[in-house]
Amino acid sequence: MAEDALTSRIRALIFFRALFVTLLLGSAFLFRIDFFYSNPVIISSFIVVLYLLTIIYALIVVRVKNQVIFGYAQLSLDVFAEIVLIYITGGIDSWFSFMLLLTILSSSIVLGKKAGFIIATIASLCYGMMLELQFYRVLPMPFDTQIVEKGLFYNIFLHIVSFYLTAFLAGYLSHRLEKTEQKLEEQDAQLKDLELFNIKVIESLPSGLFTTDMDGRVLIFNRAAEKIVGTPMETVIGSSIRSVMPFIPFPFSRGRHEEVIISERGETRIIGLNVSVLRDTSGKDTGFIGVFQDLTQLKKLESEIKQKEKWAAIGELSSNIAHEIRNPLASMKGSIEMLLDEKIPAKHREKLMDIALKEMDRLNHIVTDFLTYSSPKPLEKRRVDLHLLLDETLSLLRNAVSGKETIRIRKAFDGELYAMTDPQKIRQVFWNLGMNAIEAMQDGGELRVATEVTPGTVTISFEDTGAGITAPDLERIFFPFFTTKDKGTGLGLSIAYRIIEEHGGQLTAVSHPGIKTIFKIILKQGDGQ
Repeated sequence: MAEDALTSRIRALIFFRALFVTLLLGSAFLFRIDFFYSNPVIISSFIVVLYLLTIIYALIVVRVKNQVIFGYAQLSLDVFAEIVLIYITGGIDSWFSFMLLLTILSSSIVLGKKAGFIIATIASLCYGMMLELQFYRVLPMPFDTQIVEKGLFYNIFLHIVSFYLTAFLAGYLSHRLEKTEQKLEEQDAQLKDLELFNIKVIESLPSGLFTTDMDGRVLIFNRAAEKIVGTPMETVIGSSIRSVMPFIPFPFSRGRHEEVIISERGETRIIGLNVSVLRDTSGKDTGFIGVFQDLTQLKKLESEIKQKEKWAAIGELSSNIAHEIRNPLASMKGSIEMLLDEKIPAKHREKLMDIALKEMDRLNHIVTDFLTYSSPKPLEKRRVDLHLLLDETLSLLRNAVSGKETIRIRKAFDGELYAMTDPQKIRQVFWNLGMNAIEAMQDGGELRVATEVTPGTVTISFEDTGAGITAPDLERIFFPFFTTKDKGTGLGLSIAYRIIEEHGGQLTAVSHPGIKTIFKIILKQGDGQ
């Protein structure tokens, strides 16, 4: 690479030498300069020699193995040729001493800083020697007799200083240019590697990827996108995204979307698409980038998993229902069998009858709760003051624990707080959570009910200082028929969870066993807030 660059610079030197000789010496003839016509044979021969050398250089440049030595040879011959030109055009009085500066400049550009100082040294020796030989009449060339020895040496000194100064400046600039060129080449190589890497990454993505300009014309369309859509990449680039993927609305709506497409084979596919804006370094929008996947198999698998989960849930629910119903039925059966025995005393018969009736009520309660959970009634939403509902619920809860002085109930809210809810169902949620908290505080404690308003939502929390819930149980407390109590159906929290879900809210639980348990209801606020 470096040798090719040096050869190119030497070729440029040969070309500019020929151009310079033509312009400089040709213009002298054109303007009829006196010293050219005073020695026409010598000047003509000199021009012919220069052209011949230039032709020879051009012919052998590709055949020379050591381009550095070849360059030094050319530049040295250029100095000797310029000294000859300076001599035949007046020596001390010649106008062409500046050409030595051009050769020194060329040497620094072609061969580097070191070559500039070498050629400057050669030029200084040759020029100074020629002027001294002319001044002391060794060379038969007339000059202005008014020039004194001091002026001659000062002239030589100025030229030598200018030669080395030119070599230094040209070498410095050439070195900086070379370093800059190297850095640019390195950066260019890095950019090419980065571009190749980016292409490999884009083409290796399992997801489809496309980019467009602001008008929707496709700029990038990777192989995965081609496979999903079924359209060759070559026909897509430059086309409108609407012509390639008509199911995508343009202008794009940002965010995640799912679209259904029909392939050329008539297959229906579900596509998950995410579109975002492309921006340049200044933050200006330059286009769009879309990433999409074929979700058909994933959706099919998801549907199968949901179906299996559904059947598993039904099986578990059926098992729990059977278990809950079997206990009261067993008690009823035992009581009735004993009642059939006529020898049982009357007081025992009354006790057995009470057991049977209680178990019937229990069975009815189980069925009622199950129907409430499994077949919820449509919501009858209206604008409701939640604080008013909470106050009513807390009054009922205080009556329920009126005989238990160890349980305290306090509230942390005031004023009015409205939300669009079904008041009957929300009241049931409050009651279920409140009773759940009271039953958890068998040894006494405090139930704190608080509300918190955030932009767009309201949070109602029930915090008790009861026994708490263990981590394994906390994951299952909202499952139907799950309970850790001796009594109860295990549907209270499940029904509360279902009601909050119907309202589009959330019901969460956090527990620190032995310290406290917090149930939080998050609902959307109603108008008027």
